[in-house]
Parts: sequence; structure tokens; C-alpha cells
Amino acid sequence: MNDKKKVSLAVVRRLPRYYRYLADLLKMDITRISSKELSARMGITASQIRQDLNCFGGFGQQGYGYNVEVLFREIGAILGLTNNYTTIIIGAGHMGQALANYKNFEKRGFKNIGIFDVKEEIIGKEINGIKVMHIDELDEFVKHHKVDIAMLTVPYEVTPIVAEKAAKLGIKGLWNFSPMDLKLPYDVIIENVHLSDSLMVLGYRLNERFCKGGRGEAKSGDAKDGEK
Repeated sequence: MNDKKKVSLAVVRRLPRYYRYLADLLKMDITRISSKELSARMGITASQIRQDLNCFGGFGQQGYGYNVEVLFREIGAILGLTNNYTTIIIGAGHMGQALANYKNFEKRGFKNIGIFDVKEEIIGKEINGIKVMHIDELDEFVKHHKVDIAMLTVPYEVTPIVAEKAAKLGIKGLWNFSPMDLKLPYDVIIENVHLSDSLMVLGYRLNERFCKGGRGEAKSGDAKDGEK
């Protein structure tokens, strides 16, 4: 495999999408696929697919294409899905509870082992088989459990404080759902997730295509998404 430092973040962000499509192909009992066929399914050029996968060794064979099962397994390994990461959730509000109840995380190799909050009315409540603990118990919990990732679903104003606490305890990955672009002066990897950004992009696209006065006001011949 090539040096990971040479792989752009843009390529890395496409890997989970490849992984999802390959999982679907396996469910359909498709054992091999060419970059052209995968391109048609994903809406990414065949050239881009080959360039992306070549960053990690290629995996394809001329005249054969890609072995779907092998490529699925290799991309999973590249994404670290075989590392069996453990996670905790800090913030047991609506978003935190939704994350705790989402089944696909564990299927992808991310096992949640703790949930923390500060509100007395939710402390002790069980969410997907895990009792919510007070944030004051976090230090002791981390001493006795391996925690790789903290999912942060706390209010904007306390995000830096909670994030710093997690980083100081040695948690190396932070999945931040706060509206802020979190940055810390620690050896920690942060992935900022802004759900509202995606929703606003959708709003822009709706406005352009369907709203009166929008530059992209719908015409009878407009292609639907997925038909381009």
C-alpha cells in the first residue's frame, strides 16, 4: 500500500461510499465488476475510481475488473473497520439517543460502550441497553475501558470544554456534532459533522430547480436526480 500521507482527504471521504456500494453488490451476488460498471452505478467517472483505488494499490485486474468481495474487504481494512473501535456518546439528548440507537455503527465495527450527560432527569436512563452516566464519571470510566472515539452531541457553548476533557483523558477521536468547527491543541483527530449544512445544500437545490424566481426553475424536460 502507498504511504497514507500521500492520500488526499477527498479520496478518503469517497471510500465509505465505495464500501456501501460494494456491500449492495455482494447482497445481489455480484462477484466482479469493472470500473466502468461501478461508475455507472455510483455516478463517479471510471477514471476517478481507478485513481482513487490506485492510491491503495489498485486491486483490479485488466480484463477482469475488481473482485467485489476482495475489494469490499480491503476497503473495510483501509477504513479501520477491522480495528473494532469503541465509542462513547457525550450528550444524551435527541441526537445522542438517535446515535445510541443506530444499529449500523456496530455492524461497521464501532461499538458504543458508554453514554454521558449532566441532566439529572436522564442519568440512569437506559438507551439501547446502556445506562446514561453523569459526565463526572467519565474520568473513572476511561481508566477502566478502552475508548477510541467520543461522539459529542452537546450544546455549542460547552463543546470546547467537553472536547478538551475527552482529549486530556486520552481519547484520540472526536466526532463533533456541534455547529462549530472544533479545533484543539492536542494529538486528537476531529471529524466535524454539520447536518444543517447538508440540509441547506438541499434547500439551495430545491430553490434553484423548483421555486419561482430561482435560476433553475423546473422545466418539463428536466432530468430527475440519478438520471444524469
